[in-house]
Amino acid sequence: MTVPVVSIVGTSGSGKTTLVTKIIAELCSRGHRVATIKHDAHGFSIDHKGKDSWRHKQAGASSVAISSPAKFAVIKDVVSEWPPERIIETFLQDADIVITEGYKRGAFPKIEVVRAAHSKESVCGLDLRLLAYATNVKIKTDLPLFKLNDFKGLADFIDKKVIKTHHPQEVSLIVNGSAVTLKPFIANLLKDGISGMIKSLKGCSKADEIEVRIRKND
Repeated sequence: MTVPVVSIVGTSGSGKTTLVTKIIAELCSRGHRVATIKHDAHGFSIDHKGKDSWRHKQAGASSVAISSPAKFAVIKDVVSEWPPERIIETFLQDADIVITEGYKRGAFPKIEVVRAAHSKESVCGLDLRLLAYATNVKIKTDLPLFKLNDFKGLADFIDKKVIKTHHPQEVSLIVNGSAVTLKPFIANLLKDGISGMIKSLKGCSKADEIEVRIRKND
């Protein structure tokens, strides 16, 4: 990934959202640009009945974009759920850190929230990508344990273990919506070949970031 990512995971009602919002605020106060993805396995609606964008969608538009000088939003129907890698590469590249709430089976480093009122056992205990716990339960583990309200300690941990240790990929490849891991030789081949051709075009000699999308029509 070109952006560091950490997932806050746990059972429903464990307090993930409360913890995530506090971590966001703490990291932002330190000057980090934070982006988030909230995973909702049950579906959601963000449009409001009667609004112009709602009327566009009701009329049959498969995608509706709303744009202003300060922000934009896209409401888009998808045939299958976009993986978080695709969302990040498409929309969240300007972030210093992406925090996902959910995706406990995802491929990102994880911090699990375990609250006694909802669960006394880890759901990700065997996941090698699990970094730490935020909990009020005694858990037998060699991983760091943080109190549920220790958002400053967790922000320190994320800063040190996720943000500062991240080595961004110079080349990312998404095929049919899924991120593809590239070997160094292939990554360098794509980077050098595409960069060389693009920078030879008029007005592109100082291109620092290049996006290429290919859609087969057959």
